[in-house]
Amino acid sequence: MLTDHEIESLVRLPKNIVSKTPAVGYRNENLHRRCELELTASSSPITEFTVFIRQNDKFIENFSIGLRYKTKDRTLGTITLVRYNGPHGETSRGPGGHFGRPHIHRVTARELAEGNREPQERHRDMTDRYSTFEEALSVFFQDIAASNYLDYFRELRQLELFNGH
Repeated sequence: MLTDHEIESLVRLPKNIVSKTPAVGYRNENLHRRCELELTASSSPITEFTVFIRQNDKFIENFSIGLRYKTKDRTLGTITLVRYNGPHGETSRGPGGHFGRPHIHRVTARELAEGNREPQERHRDMTDRYSTFEEALSVFFQDIAASNYLDYFRELRQLELFNGH
C-alpha cells in the first residue's frame, strides 16, 4: 500500500508524455471533449501513468483533469492520484460548497486502505491557482512535472509566455 508521502512523490516524479489520443485536438463523446495521454517516468523501474482530460461542451467551466498511476500490484491496479476540477455549476453540495469553485482532489493512503482507487469527494482543496480550463491544464502539467506538455498542447504556449513560465 502507498503512503501519503509516496503518493505525493509519484505526483511530483518528472514525466514525459509519450502519446496522446487523439493525436491532435479532442474527440467529442457524451457532451464532452476528451483526450487521454500516456506518460512515463524514467525512474528505475520505468513508471507508467495516464492522464484523462475532459471538458463539458456547453458548460466549459466544468472540466476534470486527472493523473492515474499504473501500479505493478494487481491487487491495487490503476490509481487516480490527483484530479483538477473546475466548478460544476452548483453553489453547494455538502460542506464547503466546492462544486461552485475550482478544486483539487488528491487520493490519500487512508482511502487506498479503505479500497478506494479514486480521490473521494470529501478530500478536496479549493484553489485560486486556475479559473479556466487552459489555466488548469498549465498548472496541472507543471504540478505533475510533465516536461514536454507544450509539444502536445501548443495552445498553452501563449498562456505560458503571459504568465512568465
